[in-house]
Amino acid sequence: MLLAAPAAHAQNFETAGVKYPAAAQVGGSTLQLNGAGIRYKAIFKVYTAGLYLAAKAETTEAVIAAAGPKRMHIVMLREIDANELGKLFTRGMQDNSPREEFVKSIPGTIRMGEIFAAKKKLVAGEHFSVEYVPGAGTTVLVNGKPAADPIREPEFFNGLLRIWLGKSPADNALKESLLGRPPATRQPHEN
Repeated sequence: MLLAAPAAHAQNFETAGVKYPAAAQVGGSTLQLNGAGIRYKAIFKVYTAGLYLAAKAETTEAVIAAAGPKRMHIVMLREIDANELGKLFTRGMQDNSPREEFVKSIPGTIRMGEIFAAKKKLVAGEHFSVEYVPGAGTTVLVNGKPAADPIREPEFFNGLLRIWLGKSPADNALKESLLGRPPATRQPHEN
């Protein structure tokens, strides 16, 4: 009976019409949805994001320190230039990572930029995941297919997470949602 209790509380989550299952398989492990939400730019919905971990975490530090596989899944809500998205991710990593960690993640950051540059654009409904498996590295999957060999530097995935969970996140309300906390009410004039 105790083993069934966690499964009874696990629920799928839907945001902006995008469904996030309560669990995902990464590296042979079952991860649970930690939180999901919407990335806004001004008043426009840009994408949804969902964070999967082995165990719930409510702070950035707990997410970074969490052992085992991790997954960030993003579904586009509008068309965006993929090369521009790659540049924004790089800037987000640089702005939110400790300098020494960012320097170690540069080779992976360049590889991810190349993946997005080759894609040209992402349209509404397309999705990508970034999955980290200890010992194997970080795999970027575009529309469910691995886009390149795994990025080996462990600092890369943590730097990527800080885009959304760092001190200057891409969207504060999305940060709260990914951490499984209710976001503050969004005001229409927010950037």
